[in-house]
Amino acid sequence: MKHYSGKRTIDGILVTVDEKPLDARFDIEVFDDKGFEWSYEGSAPQQLALAILADHLDDATKARAAAESFASTVIANLDNDWDLTSQDVEAALAG
Repeated sequence: MKHYSGKRTIDGILVTVDEKPLDARFDIEVFDDKGFEWSYEGSAPQQLALAILADHLDDATKARAAAESFASTVIANLDNDWDLTSQDVEAALAG
């Protein structure tokens, strides 16, 4: 099971998957070229949603199709520091 984590640090935002930096997946789509954000709806949270889904699903087309919904239902509601497992991602996609 994969573990996704986000933290706001003095140096900025840090998002990891299994303790390694999460790829923003600009190769699929660029919603926000500045990277990730969360706790609201917008382009940077949608970039985070896309990155998590692309990593989790290992399918760029499916990740792109689900990114907007995942951003508004999950990413917009995350706290300043957060953790999600692949099980959490699956539950949100099924829900």
